[in-house]
Amino acid sequence: MNILPFIISGFGIGAVYALSGVGLVVLFRATGVLNFAFGAFGAMGAHCAWQLLEWKMPLAIAILAAVAVSTAISFLYGRIFAPMLSHRDTVVRAVGTLAPALVLIAVMGVTWGELPRRLQFPTDQIFVSLFAVRLTYTRIIALLLAVAMVVAITLLLSRTRLGLDMRALANDRDLSAVLGVRVLHTETAAWIITGIFSGLAGLLLADLVRLQGTFLTLLVIPAIAAAILGQLRSLWETAAAGILIGIAEAALTPIAWISPYRAAAPFIIALAAVTILGGTAKAALKDR
Repeated sequence: MNILPFIISGFGIGAVYALSGVGLVVLFRATGVLNFAFGAFGAMGAHCAWQLLEWKMPLAIAILAAVAVSTAISFLYGRIFAPMLSHRDTVVRAVGTLAPALVLIAVMGVTWGELPRRLQFPTDQIFVSLFAVRLTYTRIIALLLAVAMVVAITLLLSRTRLGLDMRALANDRDLSAVLGVRVLHTETAAWIITGIFSGLAGLLLADLVRLQGTFLTLLVIPAIAAAILGQLRSLWETAAAGILIGIAEAALTPIAWISPYRAAAPFIIALAAVTILGGTAKAALKDR
């Protein structure tokens, strides 16, 4: 049984999980919020892109619109609703993000239904051969984008005033406010950044797997698993964990007796991550 083709294809899905996990970690480090609506934000943007393509709009406009919509929704929640919960327990703030997720699932269901669709990018038809396996440019772009975004966020956190403020909030929110950090401004910027990540992840997953509101909303599960494996702190460890989760999920495809249940792999990995790294995760949550 040759699982190499499945492993190689898993890099594309893994890159999406990496993007998503990093997006969650950036927001958590700055605000202390574990965003369960991450996948729903991206799903809404991906549906808008699909609709624009159906109206024969250029692909570039559809992509920009998708990222803009997911970012706008994230911004609105982070600016209007998240501050209302800013002094509540971490669990309460996380559960609070379920509300926009459920609202968006309902909106997508009413507007577009739950019939699975797929976005089609021109890069799906172009490929390179790697170990006699076809690797589409879409998957390559997903992998390169994940690396580029991690590099960009790393530089943002280490080289800019905004990054300094985010790192200060991650250490002590109240003390940062006393020292002059613009807390609301910084947290809003973090929500905008995570919105961009969710828009990109939603687009890629809608192309690589399928476009369906509920399915894309559940993207948050493997993303959380990757974030926990990255100890809710390390961007590079989170990205690596996301890619490995994607590869593990894809590698189960040719195993006949387990293939029908391979979609559960991220859930199992998330559970294992919580069990193994539970102490670290609890410490990170307690620090918030």
